[in-house]
Amino acid sequence: MHAFDVLGDPVRRRILELLASGERTAGNVGAAVQAEFGITQSAVSQHLKVLRSNGFVQVRPEGTRRVYAVAPDPLQEIDSWLDHFRRFWEPHFDALETELARGRRERRLQEEAEDD
Repeated sequence: MHAFDVLGDPVRRRILELLASGERTAGNVGAAVQAEFGITQSAVSQHLKVLRSNGFVQVRPEGTRRVYAVAPDPLQEIDSWLDHFRRFWEPHFDALETELARGRRERRLQEEAEDD
């Protein structure tokens, strides 16, 4: 399965978002995803299986629980692929940063003028 096929599903994207903040048990992931998407624990397990079998998450046993974590390699591959397209949005971010800096400067100058 191609990485974008895996990430094309909103449930799997949400699972990765949850795991981006750190390891979580399958039960913790399941409870959060079930509450947000209204799906069964079995469906959550299937999504975790897809993520695991495609290398997006790692799992380790901890007693009777399974602990999941993000596996960075597939995400790094996606990031590398996106390098071809960054030129389309990076200039916009650079322009935005320039405008934000200009606004901060103008506010600072205005505050200084008001203080005088």
